[in-house]
Formats: sequence, structure tokens, C-alpha cells
Amino acid sequence: MSAVPEPHRGWTFLTNHARVLATIAQNPHARIRDIAAHCRLTERAVQKIISDLEGEGYLSHRRDGRANTYRIEPEKVMRHPAEAGLPVGSLLSLIIQQEQLPAAGDRTGDEANLR
Repeated sequence: MSAVPEPHRGWTFLTNHARVLATIAQNPHARIRDIAAHCRLTERAVQKIISDLEGEGYLSHRRDGRANTYRIEPEKVMRHPAEAGLPVGSLLSLIIQQEQLPAAGDRTGDEANLR
């Protein structure tokens, strides 16, 4: 996984649950230790978040030897009333797409307006 930025104090746009789910979407075979490092969380916090996501049906896992393979349910709708009817897959697409955008200096047209 890529370098992890320094921790940030204060509010952020994404919840820890969204960060963990996006990390799993990028690598369904990721270990809890790797997810925790990428999201800047403790392994215990990641275990709890995964349990929450599995309990609500957003995520399931299959045991492969000593490792897990995760499966996300992209059509499952988000929980907050303001996002009623929007599938979690839409959120994940936006988060994951960001890593595929060109660097800020290389943007043209509509992409330049996103800054």
C-alpha cells in the first residue's frame, strides 16, 4: 500500500467505516493489520468496524486458510436518511476514483474545476 499521511486532528469528510470499506474495496484480501495501517486506526477498531459492516449486511467474508477474502454488497443502500436510496457502491466509486485522477497540475477542463 502507498505511504500513509500523518494523522489529522479535527473533523474529516469520511467516517472510519467509509475508509475501511473503501480500503477493502481496493483490496478484498487485505489483512486487518494492513487495513488499520492504511486507515490510521488500531487493529481492534478495524475489527469492530468490520463487525459493524458485516452485521448490517454491507460486507461478508470467506475464510481462505489463515486469511479472509471480503465481499462488499455494492447495492446495499446507505443508512443515513439524507442518502436514502443511494447504494454504498456509489460512494466507493467516488472514493476509489480519486486515486485514479491525474495530479492537480495535470488536470484540464472539468477536472481542474474540482480543486
